Amino acid sequence: MAGRFVRASKYRHVFGQSTRREQCYDNLHISNNAWDTNLIKANPKYLSVNWQASGGGAFAVIPLDERGKLPEQTPLFRGHTAPVLDTDWSPFNDSILASGSDDGKVFLWKVPDGFSLRTDAEEPQDVAPVGKLSGHSRKVGHVLFNPAAENILASSSGDYTVKLWDLEDGQSKLTLKHNDIVQSLSWSGDGSMIVTTSRDKKLRFWDVRQQKPAHEVAGHTGAKNSRVAWMGEHDRVVTTGFSKMSDRQLGLWDIRNPTTPVGGDFTYLDSISGVCMPFWDDGCQMLYLAGKGDGNIRYYEFEHDKFEPLAEYKSGDPQRGIAFQPKRGVDTHANEVMRAYKTVNDQWIEPISFVVPRRSEVFQDDIYPPAVGTNAAMSSAEWLGGKTARPAKFSMEDLYEGQPPKDLAEEDLLKSTPTKTASAPARAPAAAPVAKAEPPVEHKSTIAPAASREAPSMKSNQQSISQLADKFADKDAESSSDDEDTSSFEEIPKPVERPAAVQAAKQQDFSRSETPRSQDRTPSSSTPAPTAPCTILGSAKSLIGGAFGGESNRSTSASSSTPADTTSKAESEPQTQATPTESKPTVSSAAGGLKEVLGEIRGMLQAQSRQIDDLTREVAGLKARS
Repeated sequence: MAGRFVRASKYRHVFGQSTRREQCYDNLHISNNAWDTNLIKANPKYLSVNWQASGGGAFAVIPLDERGKLPEQTPLFRGHTAPVLDTDWSPFNDSILASGSDDGKVFLWKVPDGFSLRTDAEEPQDVAPVGKLSGHSRKVGHVLFNPAAENILASSSGDYTVKLWDLEDGQSKLTLKHNDIVQSLSWSGDGSMIVTTSRDKKLRFWDVRQQKPAHEVAGHTGAKNSRVAWMGEHDRVVTTGFSKMSDRQLGLWDIRNPTTPVGGDFTYLDSISGVCMPFWDDGCQMLYLAGKGDGNIRYYEFEHDKFEPLAEYKSGDPQRGIAFQPKRGVDTHANEVMRAYKTVNDQWIEPISFVVPRRSEVFQDDIYPPAVGTNAAMSSAEWLGGKTARPAKFSMEDLYEGQPPKDLAEEDLLKSTPTKTASAPARAPAAAPVAKAEPPVEHKSTIAPAASREAPSMKSNQQSISQLADKFADKDAESSSDDEDTSSFEEIPKPVERPAAVQAAKQQDFSRSETPRSQDRTPSSSTPAPTAPCTILGSAKSLIGGAFGGESNRSTSASSSTPADTTSKAESEPQTQATPTESKPTVSSAAGGLKEVLGEIRGMLQAQSRQIDDLTREVAGLKARS
């Protein structure tokens, strides 16, 4: 896990929430026409559905609040003489929509006030168009309203053209000529440019009012259809298509230099055969990809010219058509950031809510940036005259409070716009704690901590061994007598004894030394402590001192002498001379104990010697590396 981190994002935990069939739009007759289209379109009030109807083309409009199973007899929007291929809602009026048909006509429609599918009439009355646009010689496959200018509509046809219509007078003002059938088209955020994909595998960026492409580059190389979507206010375009090996691909393009995709090549998606439909959310900076024939919807967050994968909505029900609702139609109380409508088995439409999981019951302004409202930035005449502007935005908090949306001024827009959703800057490595009074250490090599310690000197080794000898002496003294709490090796001075008491103690020691050895080791608690252990340890320490130098020998002999011995020597010389002779049996009886002590000391010395050799080799290695 070293070097890995989690990218910070407000939308990292967005999940898709499905709807039970009882709450879906059921009992539908969705068109089975083979034309590559999304089949349905949505706005905050209605759904438009390409209908499988006899006697000419038709489509249905479903109010969003009328969920459940629809009646068998429903009012349809009739007028075309051939199947309806595509529809689109006006971004500034939720009751206006346009349709394109296989009959080469473009019709305009208005949803009646109080429109409902559930009526008491025996035969529901169909809705007629309010406007007809004629000019294409072949079928009209796509219709799309301008997102910034009012009453400007684009339509693509099988006659290899894209026409721009002024709906105020019903005339075609501009024409964009292609070399093959247009497969998809998309407006820029300010409505000044259009990007199209064509069957000739070309990607064209059109300066619409100049009626010529600003750029024409090679797109996806596969034989199947490709799709394109302009990324709102960005100067970027996203495309989906296929490679020559029929792998689905994702491409990001910079309109200023679209010779190759950003990054140098397309991004591989998968090997599914269905066309991938892209949808861009300009508020959350998210891209949704829905494939025809599969039930999954994957979504990404756009950041630093990259699409960062967020998650994937998975479903076992494949979709053939799908539509995404404008931002002003989401449920802000449920933290819903996007809502999609997918067709299932050409029989019902299922709403899918994409929600940010939060428990707070207040408005979440960080996940709801200002959204585009219903007021156009300019009229059709101004747009045709060359004006370019972006539509006004409003605060999503107005929807949360249930108030009519109010357009934000430019300065208010900057204040209310939250910080762009982006990953936090790369975290700087945590600063190491600064030592208060230690000089900086040079790390020349990674060596265990033991290697950095100094090698012990001979004097320190001598002292440690002497301490070990003292330890053994204390144990021997405790095993010989319980009353011997004050050893000659302890630093507690003994009180000065009278000469008569000293003489009596020496005589008693001499008499005890003549008893068997087994009795010497278990004296009674009332007898004074014997001097044999002290003599043994003195001999041991004298041997150790002889091995390491005269200094240790002198210190050992000095420590072994007691105030009682000094007093006895000063009082009478004959008694002092007789003492060594009397102590000879004591030394001989303790020879076995001395041998054991010397054996243990020898083992200690050998261990110390090995440690010194190891340390010497490590020091030599350090010197060689430096």
